Order: sequence, then C-alpha cells, then structure tokens
Amino acid sequence: MSDDKIQTLTVKRSSRLSGFYRQSPERRRTRLVESRWLSPEEAESCAGLAGFDEACADAMVENVVGLHGLPLGLALNFVVNGEDRLVPMAVEEPSIIAAASYAARLCAEGGGFSVTADAPITTAQVQLLDVPSLIAAEAALRTNTAELLAEANGYLGAMCARGGGARELEVRVLDGTTLVVHLHVDTRDAMGANLVNSLAEKMAPQLAALTGGRAGLKILTNLADRRKVYVRATVPAAALAFEGFPDGEAVRDAILEGQLFAEMDPYRAVTHNKGVMNGVDAVLVACGNDWRAVEAGAHAYASRSGVYRPLTSWKTGPAGELVGLLEMPLATSTVGGAARTHPGVRRALKLARVESAVDLAGLAAAAGLATNLAALKALGTEGIQKGHMALHARRVAAEVGAEGELVEIVAERLARERIYRPERAREILAEEVRRKEAAR
Repeated sequence: MSDDKIQTLTVKRSSRLSGFYRQSPERRRTRLVESRWLSPEEAESCAGLAGFDEACADAMVENVVGLHGLPLGLALNFVVNGEDRLVPMAVEEPSIIAAASYAARLCAEGGGFSVTADAPITTAQVQLLDVPSLIAAEAALRTNTAELLAEANGYLGAMCARGGGARELEVRVLDGTTLVVHLHVDTRDAMGANLVNSLAEKMAPQLAALTGGRAGLKILTNLADRRKVYVRATVPAAALAFEGFPDGEAVRDAILEGQLFAEMDPYRAVTHNKGVMNGVDAVLVACGNDWRAVEAGAHAYASRSGVYRPLTSWKTGPAGELVGLLEMPLATSTVGGAARTHPGVRRALKLARVESAVDLAGLAAAAGLATNLAALKALGTEGIQKGHMALHARRVAAEVGAEGELVEIVAERLARERIYRPERAREILAEEVRRKEAAR
C-alpha cells in the first residue's frame, strides 16, 4: 500500500481549524499542510495564480488580453455524510465564506449535512416540427424506444464503457403542435453538455424520419430535474443562541418566520434563493463548473408550481430542533473543461477531496443550505448588515493602504464605530501608524 493511502487511512482530517480567519494566507497554507489537507508542494502552488498564465487562458476562451482573478477561500466546519470536508469557494463578496463556515458549525452540532443525489442524468432535447400526426408519431417513437436507445448508445461508446449511457427516451407534446423528444443520458463525472448536444444532432434525422416531421432545435436542457441533489441538516435549538439573543428557541422561530415569508412572497423568495446560490455558485466557480447553467435550472425549478418559491424548507423537528432541507437540480463536472486546463480548479478539487460529479454537487448544495441558514439567522435577529459590514470594513481598510495587522486594527475600529467611509479609515490608519512609531 502506498504512503498516501496509508496516510488517508490513518489520519482523520478535521474541518475545524480554529482561528483560521485571523491568520495570514501563508500561515493558512502551512496549517493545511500540517492538517494533511495538502502536500507542501500543493500548498505552495496555491499562492497567486501558479500555473495559470496567458497561454493557458488563451486556450480556454477567445480574445484573451490578460488574466482576471478572484479570491479563493475555504469554508470550514463542514461535515458531509459523516466526513469532515473543506469547501473551496471563489467569490468577490465579503461575508459569504464566513457565513458558510459559521452555519456549518451550527449544523455540525446536529451531525452535519446529510446528502443524497440522483444519478448524473443530462437531458438532450430534439424538437420535431410539421409532424403530420402527433398521435401516430408518438406511438412510433414509443414502439421503437429500445432500438433508438441502442442507436444512441452506439454513439456513446466511451461513456458506456465508463458506466454511463442513454437511459430513457421521453416523448412530450407541446401546445398540440410540436413534438419534443428527450434523451436522458447518464454522463457520469461529466456535466455532459457537449456530449448530449452531439447526440441530439446525430439522432435527429432518425427521429424526424420516424415521425414524418422535420428536426428543429437539438440541444440539452439546463433544467436538470433528473439530476437533483437533496441536503438535510439539523441544528439543536440551544446551538442557535448567541450574545444578545440567549433564547435559542426564539432564534429558531425567527428563522421559521423568515422561511414562511419566502413561501408566501416571490419577491422575498428570489432573495432567499439568492442566499442559497451565494454558497452554491462560489463552490462551482472555484471548481470550474458552469454556475450559469445551475443558476438557470435552479430558478426554473423554483418556479415549477407556477409560483416562484424557496428552494429550501426549514421546520421544527420532533425535539424542537431546527431542520433544514434543500432540493434542487445541480449538474456538475469533475472531468474535462476547466478541470483539465485550469491548475487552480484542479487544486480546488483536491482541497475538497471531491470523488465524483455527484459528490461535488452534494458539497455545493451543502454550502448553499449553509449560506441560506446564515442569512435567515442574521435577518431574524441582529440584521444582515452587522456581520456583512464588519467584513466589508476589512476591504475598506485595505483600500486606504492598511497592511498586515493594521488591516484588522483599522477594520475593528470602523466596525465598532459603524462608520465605513474611506476618509475615516485613513484617519484611523494614520493614528495607528503614529502610535506604532511612538512606541518604538
């Protein structure tokens, strides 16, 4: 057995890294090595944009003129299906990573996140127009389903060899005029867009011939409702208490009132779901996935009843605990695309210990449930701005030239005064610099 495998068996990595947020990026990387999350070489490569240069970028997209970076942070305290996990998040907005880490710690008090997921099905659509008889066409497609699936799998040899392939053919009639064929394909660890788009184009002539119509659009759908993920988390009411709000049950009830508001009002629901996507998108960006497709599918799924509704549900459990559920379509990939070409994506997947596309979907969804919980808790108690602006203060401090420990000193004073203007930050910075010089 290799040393790496022995280490994996004998070392239990913890996602609780106390004081992590107070340390420098260099010290954080050192702690990841000490905690066996990364090798020294991997930690060193996390600094800057190691390995990601203009040649790499030019191979990814067109008209490249330079590089554009986002901070890569780690959400801590996540326990997913009984296993400690670090959650990489690439995001520009302060408070999201801190909120996810805080909420994950609350959920860990109740055992962490329980995640299940559907098989990784990606669906191709073939639009059939000018069909002379929709009834006869539908019957012909159903009669020939087995042959059509066999033909589809003939185009998917490599995917079938990996355990995937075409699983089902579905026929839909739209407005009594248009026939749509869905080809549901298990794409394993691929998101599968290019694969099923190519399959739709190859299958279209046969489908048109069987129905007597002509093929229209041939493309996947990003409403991946055959590829859903389900997350559950429990928080003991007592764990919800904090300074200024000592009654955990009252905090729980405030969270439930926020949930009910989202269930009653689409205007609230869309911002409620934005809180979910704060976590989901940040993980997907870090791991090089198509967050735009997931966003579109999530919001469509939230509207499936005809009314836009929250993706999460929060209720009181039998012992008075807070119980949260998230159900959403989430198509992810751990192969090809950015996972192959972008070294930062490969590092993020390594940090997260991602084993499959389904595993990545579960991790992203757990982050989404965490950021939603953090937002509801803040909104129902001290307000969303207190924590957000406290973190925003660090950005203001850095903008006016504070460095090292002065960032935290200036930010702390801005937050204490609840004044976040750059001119005040400059005054505080000058005061602190003079104080340091006088102390020498």
